[in-house]
Amino acid sequence: MKAIRRFTVRPVLPDPLRPLSDLARNLRWSWHTETRDLFQSVDPERWAASGGDPVRLLGSVPPARLAELAEDRRFLRRLTTVADDLHDYVTGDRWYQTQSGELPAAVAYFSPEFGITAALPQYSGGLGILAGDHLKAASDLGVPLIGVGLLYRHGYFRQTLSRDGWQQEHYPVLDPNELPVALLKEPDGTPAQVTLALPGGRFLRARIWLAQVGRVPLLMLDSDIEENDLGERGVTDRLYGGGSEHRLLQEMLLGIGGVRAVRTYCRLTGHPEPEVFHTNEGHAGFLGLERIAELSDAGLEFDSALEAVRAGTVFTTHTPVPAGIDRFDRELVARHFGPDAELPRIDVERILQLGMETYPGGEPNLFNMAVMGLRLAQRANGVSLLHGNVSREMFSGLWPGFDPDEVPITSVTNGVHAPTWIAPEVFRLGARQIGVGRAEDAFSDGGSDRWDAVADIPDQDIWELRRTLREQLVTEVRERLRASWRQRGAGTAELGWIDGVLDPDVLTIGFARRVPSYKRLTLMLRDRDRLMDLLLHPERPVQIVVAGKAHPADDGGKRLIQELVRFADDPRVRHRIVFLPDYGMAMAQKLYPGCDIWLNNPLRPLEACGTSGMKAALNGCLNLSVLDGWWDEWFQPDFGWAIPTADGVGTDPDRRDDIEASALYDLLEQRITPRFYERGPGGLPDRWIEMVRQTLTLLGPKVLAGRMVREYVERLYAPAARAHRTMDPDAARELAEWKARLRRSWYAVRVDHVETSATTATAELGTTLTLRVRVALGDLAPDDIEVQAVSGRVDSEDRIADATTVPLKPAGGPDTEGRWMYEGPLSLDRTGPYGYTVRILPAHRLLATSAELGLVAVPSEDVVEGAGVLMR
Repeated sequence: MKAIRRFTVRPVLPDPLRPLSDLARNLRWSWHTETRDLFQSVDPERWAASGGDPVRLLGSVPPARLAELAEDRRFLRRLTTVADDLHDYVTGDRWYQTQSGELPAAVAYFSPEFGITAALPQYSGGLGILAGDHLKAASDLGVPLIGVGLLYRHGYFRQTLSRDGWQQEHYPVLDPNELPVALLKEPDGTPAQVTLALPGGRFLRARIWLAQVGRVPLLMLDSDIEENDLGERGVTDRLYGGGSEHRLLQEMLLGIGGVRAVRTYCRLTGHPEPEVFHTNEGHAGFLGLERIAELSDAGLEFDSALEAVRAGTVFTTHTPVPAGIDRFDRELVARHFGPDAELPRIDVERILQLGMETYPGGEPNLFNMAVMGLRLAQRANGVSLLHGNVSREMFSGLWPGFDPDEVPITSVTNGVHAPTWIAPEVFRLGARQIGVGRAEDAFSDGGSDRWDAVADIPDQDIWELRRTLREQLVTEVRERLRASWRQRGAGTAELGWIDGVLDPDVLTIGFARRVPSYKRLTLMLRDRDRLMDLLLHPERPVQIVVAGKAHPADDGGKRLIQELVRFADDPRVRHRIVFLPDYGMAMAQKLYPGCDIWLNNPLRPLEACGTSGMKAALNGCLNLSVLDGWWDEWFQPDFGWAIPTADGVGTDPDRRDDIEASALYDLLEQRITPRFYERGPGGLPDRWIEMVRQTLTLLGPKVLAGRMVREYVERLYAPAARAHRTMDPDAARELAEWKARLRRSWYAVRVDHVETSATTATAELGTTLTLRVRVALGDLAPDDIEVQAVSGRVDSEDRIADATTVPLKPAGGPDTEGRWMYEGPLSLDRTGPYGYTVRILPAHRLLATSAELGLVAVPSEDVVEGAGVLMR
């Protein structure tokens, strides 16, 4: 019989065990080994059955066992120690509290998904895992972050396979009362709510669930409440589901509702109000509109409010392709704002202007969430050096007249939270070298350039560790493979072969990620005979573990999975290659440590960063990857191998895949497998172990989320906080009025004449020339602009590379026609073809960059002919 109503019955803990409830509700347990060990000791079998979830564990432990533990003095001493440690962690000073300078009182961090732990399945892939690691690292460093997201009642989806290998999606209902979250409540005990107005007089209401991530609160909005109509209840049903309007409502709730949730949380708890708002990808971009509305309600005009909001906003883009950005039809967005819907006091046209693609190559009728995010943020970044370059190219239309390398988008390379992703065995080996406390600091702090203590670990210990981790992976794979085949309809009698799947002494390759086409899941299948030879080599075999989910609407991705599954089902190779369905955090935490090689073969440069290889590296796994994302930045032959790319303009996609697959096979056959299997005088693979050692010593500190969050604090949050404090209402009005005046007057700004003291087209290195430039400024004054000389090496088409800019100074007042003369030195500090130009840029003390307005004046063709190229 089926129940007509469901309850969650919470256990009543005896008084001595009350701290267990606090420990279970703070997600620090997900990365703190001592806390997990404590919960495991409560009931090891139930701990395993709960999937390592303390909330589920405590809900299943019999009262008799709880009473027994309440009398167990040894257990109570451990409980006191762990509870005291959590208290010290949450309340004590950490890195952030020891820094000098004007750091923000608080930072609000918005993301559509957060991967904190498998017990809170609110993530689909890398964006969510990165956001979860950002929160954890911020907690470890003491950064006063407030996370903001949505609580999806179905999460993303659970994945199984049909008998013929086709991906099947399942959407289990998540009951928040069974998750490690708690309702945020008003002083009278009623749940706190935020409300959004919808067209037609309807409303979207959401409750606020609080997940405590160490020191960091994570606010998650949930629309599945009785006060909503059926349609509105489904807004937070599933991650990345539904059509355009559904996605728009999710993003309005995340951005606008998220700001309201932050205000509510700060009001109820006394937490400092955020001075900086960080938008993790464009999904939360509407948060800027809500903040403009707040300031407008306080009496600030729209343009002034926009400047105030921009000053304290940081925007991070994660996609290297326009297709990866959410874009909505103009009319759909217009219908959800204005007098009959949300933000009624803001002119809808002003809202639309922020997101429209009003630049060459843009779609003029589409509202682009990333474009809005960039227009609402004074500071923006990509997530690796290469991705920063790609982003500057991709969004250069927003800054016309500037070379892509001057587009104001910087980069902060992603990192991963080592305490979450390092295997306990790896941590213990580190702790044995330098002590538990120093090991914890090293893995979470992100302040080191090298982990030199790794040099003192004996080769034998490193090799034994690697085999232990491989052996654990083999056990895990067999269990998951058996469960998968049962789901596919196989009987127990058919599955005896699974006991021989994988071998703990064979070179193990891992490949696990989302399955869009550009990540090329099936590149390894390009030459199946060659792959079979690698898998079945009599002396140097390899084995491969593959996992990944395709988006439910992506049939192309599902076909790639099916193709790989069918190959892996072949009785000739199924003991050497496996596909594991339902890739998620729990699987990943076993997979990364157990692999010897982490494979990544995307189409370059479509991988913005790619953090799975970082997690593998932290466990002594070597990377084998295309030079894309973070690997392009940090690859060294000491750490692994680079797959050559065939990215010439004339290379068609099939030929490109053939060339790169062949290069992959070559590396495995000729360089990787020989190195893994060769043995030195002591019977160990000395050269392989040295690569593991170098990976841990030099790459380990780089890939830490602690390093990443420090960079965000120092390079983005602190400057944004200073700008926010400077941009009071008077300053915001001043800047808005100045920008309006600049835009009105810029048409009259021009370079009239350029001359130098050079008499010939050649000069000697070290010569300094005098440059004189006459400019027309129209209604503007010299204080409004800067005249610059831009010089450097030139190519055959006179394009300047590695440019040096030098400001020129006014030489006397305006002439009778109102034109100004500027002059300054031009130093010839490089040999070879050399050139210069001049330009006029807006200048104001409150601008973050001179490219901010996208305005620039350069010499016209007739002026260029008169000035010439200085050196050829």
